[in-house]
Amino acid sequence: MRQPSVIARRVAAASVSLVLAAGVAACAGPKDNDGAGSGGDGKAAKGGTLTVLNSQPQVDFDPARLYTSGGGNVPSLVFRTLTTRNREDGAKGSEVVPDLATDLGKSSKNATVWTYTLKKGLTYEDGSPITSADIKYGIERSFAGELSGGAPYLRDWLIGGDKYAGPYKDKGKGLDSIETPDERTIVFHLNKPEGEFPYLATQTQFTPVPKSKDKGTKYEEHPVSSGPYKVVRNENDGERLVLERNKHWSATTDPERKAYPDKIDVRSGLDSSVINQRLSSGQGADAAAVTTDTNLGPAELAKVTGDKELASRVGTGHFGYTNYLAFNPKVKPFDDPKVRQAISYAVDRSSVVNAAGGSSLAEPATTYLPNQKSFGYTKYDHFPAGKSGNPKKAKELLKEAGHKDGLTITLTHSNAKDFETSPEIATALQDALKKAGIKVKLQGLEDNDYKDKVHSATSEPGLFLAHWGADWPSGGPFLAPIFDGRQIVKDGANFNTGFLDDKSVNTEIDEINKLTDLDAAAKRWGALDKKIGEQALTVPLFHPVYKRLYGKDVKNIVISDWTGVLDISQVAVK
Repeated sequence: MRQPSVIARRVAAASVSLVLAAGVAACAGPKDNDGAGSGGDGKAAKGGTLTVLNSQPQVDFDPARLYTSGGGNVPSLVFRTLTTRNREDGAKGSEVVPDLATDLGKSSKNATVWTYTLKKGLTYEDGSPITSADIKYGIERSFAGELSGGAPYLRDWLIGGDKYAGPYKDKGKGLDSIETPDERTIVFHLNKPEGEFPYLATQTQFTPVPKSKDKGTKYEEHPVSSGPYKVVRNENDGERLVLERNKHWSATTDPERKAYPDKIDVRSGLDSSVINQRLSSGQGADAAAVTTDTNLGPAELAKVTGDKELASRVGTGHFGYTNYLAFNPKVKPFDDPKVRQAISYAVDRSSVVNAAGGSSLAEPATTYLPNQKSFGYTKYDHFPAGKSGNPKKAKELLKEAGHKDGLTITLTHSNAKDFETSPEIATALQDALKKAGIKVKLQGLEDNDYKDKVHSATSEPGLFLAHWGADWPSGGPFLAPIFDGRQIVKDGANFNTGFLDDKSVNTEIDEINKLTDLDAAAKRWGALDKKIGEQALTVPLFHPVYKRLYGKDVKNIVISDWTGVLDISQVAVK
């Protein structure tokens, strides 16, 4: 059984940090800077202050409470974990690599026991040694109710995790499923095979926390650093976060983080237009500034295109994310596969891409899995609609389904602007389906009402706009939550929108989870995606593209396919 909150948090994290700027008109983007090369003049060197301008405050700066993976951005400057992501551009950045551990872990034959050995010479910001017991304690405190918010996979995966309440209530007793036979060894006992455990070990819950320094909910004010920087100021719960060098950090044990700037000043809670204007102007400290959560919108991209200097300062990123139409087969007429297929043929992806901001901000999708190798992407198009839809084929299928005179349906979407379920995208779909004789009534809801409605098994509408992002670059956290029948939740947040409960699909998910060969697993995730796609339970629409400005004095731009955003652990300033 899986915890409903696992999936709810997954979507919440994606929704907060990966907002896509939506617009009405398509626009051409600047010449892509896909992370290769540097901004400014000269080579990357140590020194200076990097400013980070973000919309979302870095709230709850406690490794137990953060929902991050792959050693993301600001948190990974302070918190090291057993594993992390490879800090390289593009597809190479989708690989998982050791961090505090010497390797990706050694698993038992059935992938239910994972053993890690820590590197020698690891220390905190005060020079004291990092031990396996600290990692065990850091994980255990993430189970405490007062420190909720992090990715709770371990509650589901660890033996006894579903009953453990954390060290504050369960004083003196920890999780028996985590063993620390010596100061450098930690062993995890799982209740089911999980070949992707090395990916999970990138989560901030695997950050070491010295028990003697734990201050519960106040720990976030000054968490003890295991990374290249330490917290010296935390104002208004992460609205402003100032980091300075941790003199006890050793690059010898940490080849992934470059730690070029002497100081990093994170300023959040800013309006997106203000952020882009400040990065564009580059006055004062803003010349050495970046953003990790604010995209350029269509109008801003059009302006940038006409300015050669600005165009050279745009980083392009891709993240494992898919926007799609979701069907509820329990609601007529979507219980008929031919109706679902007809709608799949009728969709005009060109108009949808335009509504999402244009080809610079969105790529058309015909597969549910993102078009990246690490996910196991397997090219297919079961219901080829071309660039602008195939209304003729759609009408033929509707006639076969008994709707020769067409039909009327309702499409539910969020009224929130600058989001993947925007009214503009809904209107583009309405216009396309009209050509196939399908009249679409739009039901726009306030964002909270929309989420409540579409994530409830009892109120889920027949057709609605949806989106999904993965916690790590694999088909597992992408396909299982949406298509594993055992993850259907009747009395909580449900994300298996098509209510698929296919024994062969469930079994294949279990078999893939046993694989520790991640490349072999990826191929099978791709094959499973293709198989599920034949049932037309979703209509993939597009994969977002992230375009972000950086300051003119910023160098060493690295944007991986794991996060799709600029990696500030690699950045240098002039």
